[in-house]
Amino acid sequence: MENIEITVLRELLSWRLNNKAAKLVTVVRTWGSSPRPIGSIMAICENGKVMGSVSGGCIEDDLIRKNTQHPITSESSPEFLKYGISADEAHRFGLPCGGTIELFVEYNPDIQALKELISLLDHGKLVKRSVNTQNAQVLLEITNNPAELEIFGESLINTFGPEYRMLIIGAGQLSEYLATMALFNGFAVTVCDPREEYVGHWAVPNVTVVTKSPDDVVVEFKPDARTCVVALTHDPKLDDLALLEALETSAFYVGAIGSRRNNTARKQRMIEYFDHTEASLEKLRGPIGIFIGSKTPSEIAVSVMAEILAVKNNVKLPREMEVAIAKNTLLITDNDGINDENACKIN
Repeated sequence: MENIEITVLRELLSWRLNNKAAKLVTVVRTWGSSPRPIGSIMAICENGKVMGSVSGGCIEDDLIRKNTQHPITSESSPEFLKYGISADEAHRFGLPCGGTIELFVEYNPDIQALKELISLLDHGKLVKRSVNTQNAQVLLEITNNPAELEIFGESLINTFGPEYRMLIIGAGQLSEYLATMALFNGFAVTVCDPREEYVGHWAVPNVTVVTKSPDDVVVEFKPDARTCVVALTHDPKLDDLALLEALETSAFYVGAIGSRRNNTARKQRMIEYFDHTEASLEKLRGPIGIFIGSKTPSEIAVSVMAEILAVKNNVKLPREMEVAIAKNTLLITDNDGINDENACKIN
């Protein structure tokens, strides 16, 4: 399942290529509580079909109603709309208490500009889309820096990025659960495992499976700031070399499964044999996940996915939610005599 913004843009382009009138709606400002973040987009076709969301379902019906009452024409000009200005309106549209949302609506976005934007995103580019709020002219610019939506004068600039990617080392049961959750959260997932006995039983569709050496795969993968690398084999020969390569990249998350004892031993190996230091290993996460008392592979996958999303969304979790710290506090003992939620010997 790809990034929802790219899915919206693809559907919008499909409608336009089939000579359907359509709108592109963007969240540009919010006040108080807001169900969708600034920069969220949705597309509405002349036939009432909708892709994406700008309010989690609160005001989509009203936007569709407006679409029916005022058909899109070639003369339709871009406009700003506000919802939830008063408490009564907020209640009527189902917005959270005190919530107000401002939208920017583009009518019949240019087909060629949509094609170019989607092509750039498909090639892994980060793209600034600048639209003139008066005449809807669009300019595209490749950038290296993710940015929040901003308005400068008559230009509304929204940055669209390629899909977030997850590279999982190991094709076992835990990997299947984690891959499934990652797909539903908009990640493109690749699983690497040179062990035929594991790859042969892989059952999750829409995942790229590779069988090369994990360290070579990390190098070829070229992890960037929208990539996470998760080692789940419990085999140092596979996990460690992949992690060493991943630590040299700008991946936003690099982590490995294992008990506290195993993670401590891993760091000691990297310091002793690979010239790392405590400082250079600060980015390496382990034991991975947040403490939720998980025991089964599916629960552990929830724990790991939650931590990955928190890091992706720049949320600083309380230290008490870290697996090692939480279990130290609770004095919980593990299979190997060391507390660790994620130490069960599964792959």
